[in-house]
Amino acid sequence: MKIVIDTLLEKVLIAILSIMLFSVIWQVFSRFILQSPSTLTDEISSFSLIWLGLLGATYATGKQLHLAIDLIPSSVVNKRPLLYNGIVHLSVFLFGLLVMLIGGARLCWLTFLFEQKSATLEIPLGYIYLVVPISGLLVCYYSIYTLLKSTKKLKA
Repeated sequence: MKIVIDTLLEKVLIAILSIMLFSVIWQVFSRFILQSPSTLTDEISSFSLIWLGLLGATYATGKQLHLAIDLIPSSVVNKRPLLYNGIVHLSVFLFGLLVMLIGGARLCWLTFLFEQKSATLEIPLGYIYLVVPISGLLVCYYSIYTLLKSTKKLKA
């Protein structure tokens, strides 16, 4: 299942990056060559950046490439790796669940409820913010998967 999600996420990220790239290239071309800047490309590239950033961070979490801050000396962690590994992955899971999944779903619900639309494209902002709960769900999956995998490895 993880391989399928990773592959799908890779393809989505490539597509979003391509959309953003072409949007920025068209903006530069229309501004400096045609002397008539496009009004749509600014929002397209901004929204693409939001999706790319959140889904890219999710992908990095799945590949265990995310940022780590070492506050506890490695000598202490090496004595109880299962405990510290569990704390890290549980913390990531709780953040993904509470902040991204539940908070993001509430954000989407409110923007759809109040019918907020983007200024230029006039699409509901709920569709743009939908990436937050999607990323939260995937972060929860990746953190549980990694915790179970590392627990089996450390016990063996």
